[in-house]
Amino acid sequence: VQLVESGGGLVQPGGSLRLSCAASGFTFSTYGMSWYRQAPGKGRELVARITTSGRSTIYPDSVKGRFTISRDNVKNTVYLQMNTLKSEDTARYYCYVPGIDYWGQGTQVTVSS
Repeated sequence: VQLVESGGGLVQPGGSLRLSCAASGFTFSTYGMSWYRQAPGKGRELVARITTSGRSTIYPDSVKGRFTISRDNVKNTVYLQMNTLKSEDTARYYCYVPGIDYWGQGTQVTVSS
């Protein structure tokens, strides 16, 4: 199993980023996928979750209306579109497969002017 996140970086407040998580080594289309984040000194926090078909998603209030999770079951990739970024969104973002309890290595997102 492999999860490779990309798309992180430094962005100004109010800006946007799109994270990608390329999956391999398992039948991607049969697993729900999640994005989590962890800021320095804090625990890991759920950011978004998507079902196998992509028709159902879940977001915490902290990102609802600003972040959108999506997936491409042909490309075996899950995405996280992040808009109107705030300084408190600064964290390392991880791709996670709940069904097999597998984490990616993460990608750093820093929101700062």
